[in-house]
Amino acid sequence: MEIKRVKYPIGQQSFEVLRNEGYFYVDKTEYIEKIINGGQYFFLGRPRRFGKSLFLSTLKCFFEGKRELFKGLYAESMEWDWEEYPVLYLDLNNQQFKEDLMFTDLDAVMNDSLRVHEERLGIDTPEANLSSRFAFLIRKLAETTGKPVVILVDEYDKPLVNNINKPDRFVTYRNKLAALYSNFKSSADYIRLVFLTGVSRFGKLSVFSGLNNISDISFINDFGSICGITEEELKNNFGEGIKALAERYNHSYEEELEHLKRHYDGYHFTETGPDIYNPYSLLQVLAYRQYSNYWIASGNSTLLAEQLKKTDSDLEEVVNTVCDRSVLEGLDIDNISVEALLFQTGYLTIKRFDPRRELFHLGIPNEEVKKGFFTSLIPYYTSIPKAKVSPFIFDLIDEIEEGRVDDFMRRLQSLFAGFGHDLKFDEERNVQNALLLIFSLMGLHVDAEYKTSNGRIDILLRTSEYVYIMELKYDRSAEEALSQIKEKKYSLPWSVNGRKIIEVGINYSSEKRRIDEWKVRF
Repeated sequence: MEIKRVKYPIGQQSFEVLRNEGYFYVDKTEYIEKIINGGQYFFLGRPRRFGKSLFLSTLKCFFEGKRELFKGLYAESMEWDWEEYPVLYLDLNNQQFKEDLMFTDLDAVMNDSLRVHEERLGIDTPEANLSSRFAFLIRKLAETTGKPVVILVDEYDKPLVNNINKPDRFVTYRNKLAALYSNFKSSADYIRLVFLTGVSRFGKLSVFSGLNNISDISFINDFGSICGITEEELKNNFGEGIKALAERYNHSYEEELEHLKRHYDGYHFTETGPDIYNPYSLLQVLAYRQYSNYWIASGNSTLLAEQLKKTDSDLEEVVNTVCDRSVLEGLDIDNISVEALLFQTGYLTIKRFDPRRELFHLGIPNEEVKKGFFTSLIPYYTSIPKAKVSPFIFDLIDEIEEGRVDDFMRRLQSLFAGFGHDLKFDEERNVQNALLLIFSLMGLHVDAEYKTSNGRIDILLRTSEYVYIMELKYDRSAEEALSQIKEKKYSLPWSVNGRKIIEVGINYSSEKRRIDEWKVRF
């Protein structure tokens, strides 16, 4: 069967280029109508590579009156005069704002950005600080064109996110951005629309300097699918690509839909919003006809790993957490919530909303994130180099599924023996977190702190043939751990399910910095 080749816009964030050069486009222009009729100031928070930049570019072309680009799209049918408005587009997305990269300092970035607009529009701005210069440019644009200015800011928080663990640098950037963004309020008479995008919503920072009427549409149900691909959009627009992928893997069309859903779907950004597919990964798997962890591989999880270690977080609780809306909406630099950070960066998503209690149940969205998240954390919790994580895991899977307890325990012993001295292993939880990471990455059914009528099982690991009940001790003895399993009757709930029960008592020695002994009871 001949499959039609589609030109997927991988990495293409320019709406004008996308439309002029025949790239595939899922129509999101209906949201423009909601925005132009909804207010003056907007903020949208979404994880990286979810289409925020493309939507801003679409807004830019819309307000520049480029009607020909919207032929056949929803926006073409809107009641709109298609007159050209002056647009200021500030892009903070392509810079790192790292301490050791002075050429990406915010002053230099903003100077270059303002200069481009000044030269393009022939405006001679008097020498002044960035904030005053920005204010002059906004007013002059409105007076010269006779129309209010549209201001679009892509990744407003990039300097803050990249320096979240460097307080002095963070404060410097915060103050500079606050001064710059203060013009949104003071220049309101000259502004038609301000639309900002970012990853994180920082609370208690006064970044917007009193701009308390900004509409945060990040949690609004009507904007739940403004970025990303819904199930309906997938089926209506990507049929040819799904057929080609199914042919490549010898699957039926329905089987391929299920594979795509399991790997890349599962995001929810609002209380009742639809399932959202990661557009970055979805476009690439359809274009290349090959499954991979595209989104995870494109980012850096160092910040997350550092924050998890810094806060001594229980991973089992973090990836299956319940919280209220205030936790997700803000990010307090003085007391960073790991759950908020993971949600805003896309590693956790809304699994369920309880309207009676107004609580959000969070979890990992899909297989790509699950595998990538745990893979990226293992080098921080263990001695395994990133390149050797996969071979180690596959050998361990074989040993666990075959019931070779001593073999996989020796493998775990060698793993813990190689932990660096800079890693924090001063209590049982750290050992438990490391085991949870490894077993989760293998895709095994694993629970930490599993509740029974008599207590909590430290690690409960289940395969098709075995149930492993593991009790951990710290500087005590494996015999004591094994005795606790018996005394608490941890095995009782699993005694009639047909699988073989294996009880494992484990002791970790802080002096030896490794698992020093284990005892097994079948």
